Amino acid sequence: MANNQRLAYSIISFLRDQLTSGDLSSDAQESLEVAIQCLETAFGVSLEDKTLAVTQTLPEIFAAATLTDAPQVTVNTPEPPKEEDITEAERLKTEGKCQIVKINTAAALSKLGNYAGAVQDCEQAISIDPNYSKAYGRMGLALSSLNKHAEAVIYYKKALELDPENESYKSNLKIAEQKIKELPSPQGCGSETRDLHHQSEGCRFKSHKRLKCSFGPLRDLTASNGLEKEANNVNFNSTEMPGTELKETPKSTNGEVLRPDSLHLENLDLKLWTSQGDGEVKLRIRESGHAAKSPITVHQLLTRAVDKFGDYVALAAKEGEQWNTLTYKEYYQQCRAAAKSFLKLGLQRFHGVGILGFNSPEWFIADIGSILAGGFAVGIYTTNSADACQYVAENCHANIIVVENHKQLTKILQIQDRLPHLKAIIQYKETLKEKKPNLYTWAEFMEVGKDVPDKELDTVINSQKPNQCCTLIYTSGTTGNPKGVMLSHDNITWTAYATGKMVQLRDAPDMQETVISYLPLSHIAAQMIDLWLPIQHGASTYFAQPDALKGSLANTLKEVRPTAFMGVPRVWEKMQEKMKSVGAKSTTVRRKVAAWAKDVGLQTNLSRMNGSSSLTLNYRLAKKLVFKKVRKALGLDRCTKCYTGAAPITRDTLEFFLSLDIPVYELYGMSESTGPHTISVPSAFRLTSCGKEIPGCDTKILNPDNEGVGEVCFWGRHVFMGYLNMEEKTMESLDEEGWLHSGDLGKHDEDGFLFITGRIKELIITAGGENIPPVPIEDSVKEMLPFISNAMLIGDRRKFLSMLLTLKSNVNPDTGDPEDDLAPEAIEFCRNMGSSATKVSDIVGGKDKAMYAAIHEGITQVNEQATSNAQKIQKWLLLEKDFSMPGGELGPTMKLKRPVVMKMYKDQIENFYKDVVTPVTPENPLPVK
Repeated sequence: MANNQRLAYSIISFLRDQLTSGDLSSDAQESLEVAIQCLETAFGVSLEDKTLAVTQTLPEIFAAATLTDAPQVTVNTPEPPKEEDITEAERLKTEGKCQIVKINTAAALSKLGNYAGAVQDCEQAISIDPNYSKAYGRMGLALSSLNKHAEAVIYYKKALELDPENESYKSNLKIAEQKIKELPSPQGCGSETRDLHHQSEGCRFKSHKRLKCSFGPLRDLTASNGLEKEANNVNFNSTEMPGTELKETPKSTNGEVLRPDSLHLENLDLKLWTSQGDGEVKLRIRESGHAAKSPITVHQLLTRAVDKFGDYVALAAKEGEQWNTLTYKEYYQQCRAAAKSFLKLGLQRFHGVGILGFNSPEWFIADIGSILAGGFAVGIYTTNSADACQYVAENCHANIIVVENHKQLTKILQIQDRLPHLKAIIQYKETLKEKKPNLYTWAEFMEVGKDVPDKELDTVINSQKPNQCCTLIYTSGTTGNPKGVMLSHDNITWTAYATGKMVQLRDAPDMQETVISYLPLSHIAAQMIDLWLPIQHGASTYFAQPDALKGSLANTLKEVRPTAFMGVPRVWEKMQEKMKSVGAKSTTVRRKVAAWAKDVGLQTNLSRMNGSSSLTLNYRLAKKLVFKKVRKALGLDRCTKCYTGAAPITRDTLEFFLSLDIPVYELYGMSESTGPHTISVPSAFRLTSCGKEIPGCDTKILNPDNEGVGEVCFWGRHVFMGYLNMEEKTMESLDEEGWLHSGDLGKHDEDGFLFITGRIKELIITAGGENIPPVPIEDSVKEMLPFISNAMLIGDRRKFLSMLLTLKSNVNPDTGDPEDDLAPEAIEFCRNMGSSATKVSDIVGGKDKAMYAAIHEGITQVNEQATSNAQKIQKWLLLEKDFSMPGGELGPTMKLKRPVVMKMYKDQIENFYKDVVTPVTPENPLPVK
């Protein structure tokens, strides 16, 4: 049996290698996984049993297992190396002076897009062996990739001197010489590189002046778009920048590269931040890794996509029963047409184009068109009042506002006379109810700029730099006026690149990704996921219906079947509620099978989370009987990347989907970090953790307490430029070393996963000085009482904690307002508690004693888990209706707006604290032992 086990072990090992090759379809992978499971079960083998790993060849193992003679395989055993060879090899390894190693490293860096790093390794290889032709050839390739064709020619010629018959060098030399002919030379230099602020004073050959900075270090702002069509128009390919020489990467005593918090910035002409709309910032580029990628503009990102994915579908919108599509080529042409029209209508450089409406191709085209035309793309929340729209339009000096329909147009017409910079309004849906001066339909708008020459638009495009602002994201302004978050071209293009790498999005030639756009595009999360990541990878963006969050999203999911899906917590919770409601109506047998499968799914995925790769036969059976059907019913059968963010999600919801073999990965970030800062991925995630930072970024926990909890701070190329026209606010968020202070409280576990525990501003500090983060207590209440929709803890500067509660109810599909009818899940919970209530009004005000007793008991159990009396809830109140966006208690991403709730329910809250000695409220006070 031992020989058979060794054979089985070898075959399993081979099959495992095939699984990781990345060349197999999902069905083929599943088949191999089943085969591996069968072999392991049949022969009692596990790859963890290393005693079965032998040095025999596979034919020999096969012969032993089948009792036949092994085929004769001749293996030439090399002579052992001489002692002097070993000594020399060790010397080279220690000193790192092997030109072959350096060239191999350069090749690897080029693969990663780090051409500047490749140049450095080639220089070192040449210094070790000046007659090594490959070093000169590889240097030529790296320089060509940086659009430094004149320098590349010199190195190719040197390579040919050393290896005259090398056809590769000959071919590359011709290409480089041709590129020089195609490109105009800047004044005073035979090379095609230009300085960011002024013309280079002479051509550089080997040495490149770089910025002197503490982070990594930062390398020169050499931009390479890899697009030959645009290479002659790029004016950001400088090999020299204002500043002083870079030092070597600072290292600690143990040789590790120091983190940014241990370094310091030195004098530079550019700062890391600005509050001026036309300002420029120093980019946080490092010498290696993802953060070493050359900076590019939005236009370069888009033209790269056109070159790579031109004929693939970029956008799809449904009209009636028909999906209308745009390819990347068509998309780009429409963006250019929109940009010309913006110029014709008088869009000035660094002025805003406000976009007010639901997600659509027109929204995307207006956004990119405004950037190409040299303006700011400015999303405005559709829920904003006319006064809120006025503030945003004034703050960004909006020349043009694009609205979806008459409802949104009415808001702008109300404030039009108070907007001195406004020159035109465009309505992209519905027919105009009346004609007004400078008011255009979308079709009229797209025709306006037809006579604007391409050269005029190209001049504007070519004046843009990666370190300049192109987009403004306005914060919600819960406690004051919204702040305009300035995002640079590099913020957007680099974050899209780094995020796509981390979540392993595939490019269209391999497998075209598909996403659904439905979350508000004025929020950075939706922009990054729906707009910029698809351009980076050639994905298709399908637009949901405007009533997506009122129920139609479910139909769009089933029709489109996305490969990646982002849902705010409330979306996942609504799915969970619906599935539980449907499950409750199933037969007894089906419920038992589903419960068994969910238990198997949860345990399997928890094991995966801890590093296990084994899949039991029970899991495979559950997958076939339940999991695949559930995914198909939800429209997630093709989806390999399910994400959540923008607000906290409960552990209960995460475990629910994990039990159905649908891991929902958390990501965390903010507008000021261009969206994501940390991301959970299949190979590295923990429940309730928001993952680890994007490679090339850093996280610092500031002033941690005894449990390691402190303020979460960010550093990286995704960190914003500053707040528009708000220098003081900018300096409050960015410290002198460039760290972005998030205002969130969090900690790292021993494996480096980040856990967010709350907001500093939300932190409740009781009258007794106890610091209490509200979210964990609120989540515990909702988990204990599944018919509770929202729970908001009160107690800042108070003598005890209290809580506002709402019940889960149905939502009006037209208005989004909560209705009186209880949600099916709430009705089921009532039945289990012995109540016949079907409406919210059947319960509130103490009408249903059984449900009040259930709430009382649930909160009592939560209190029993508290670590101190100060963390116990002493009073609670059940409100008459649930929180909602129309009601104002929830933001556009369904995030609880605490200050608004505090103001709306001020009287009820004050009633909690009228008589501290003998509390009197409509609800029962809870005893605190």
